[in-house]
Amino acid sequence: MNREYHRWWSPSLSRHMELLVFGHAGARVLVFPTSKGKFYEWEDRGMMAHMGEQIERGWFQFYCVDSVDVESWYNYGIHPGARAYRHAQYDGYLYNEVLPLMNSKNTNPFLITLGASFGAFHAMSFGLKHPDKVDRVLALSGLYDIRRFTGGYSDANVYMNNPAEFIGGEHDPGRLEQLRHVDIIMATGRDDQLIHSAREFSGLLWSKGIGNALREWDGWSHDWPYWQKMISQYIGGHD
Repeated sequence: MNREYHRWWSPSLSRHMELLVFGHAGARVLVFPTSKGKFYEWEDRGMMAHMGEQIERGWFQFYCVDSVDVESWYNYGIHPGARAYRHAQYDGYLYNEVLPLMNSKNTNPFLITLGASFGAFHAMSFGLKHPDKVDRVLALSGLYDIRRFTGGYSDANVYMNNPAEFIGGEHDPGRLEQLRHVDIIMATGRDDQLIHSAREFSGLLWSKGIGNALREWDGWSHDWPYWQKMISQYIGGHD
């Protein structure tokens, strides 16, 4: 299996950032770690080994990025507006630095965003913020309204990086048409405390005419063995 390590000074974040690439061809998959997770988390948890055959066959190429959660949403020592601003810089890093790397290494036009738990928030936020670039969002056991982390506070940066807000406020026909092109899959356990977030967000999407697949799994289903089964079932399309 092709495995690459990349590290560079990010102009967007003014710090070094690291990522891992797995695979040589196929649909490009932008993979986000869980809360405050690192770029090697999905490898350490056996997820890349689990997808080994699909990677070797050239069906998927995974780009596992680092997070800055401890500097943004989880940095409770600073104002919520400052946390949102740091996340906006992270979005710039992904869009202006990671996507060009992906494009330079792989000409496959199909892009998937993937994440579990807090990584599902990142996958959904980035995917729906940039529907001109993303074709599928696979969000596992996720939260889709970040105002839980801001005490209800919102400003332009919170709004533009919070799916529950910017989808709710979207009325532009062109943007809505782009969003309707994205294949959105959410999988969450029925007993997961975040199931209500998934149900509410699914309903919000449908209210805007944006199709999505909400898949409710038995029990809690909020852990790596479940997420391993979920990506096997959903990464190639709807069940």
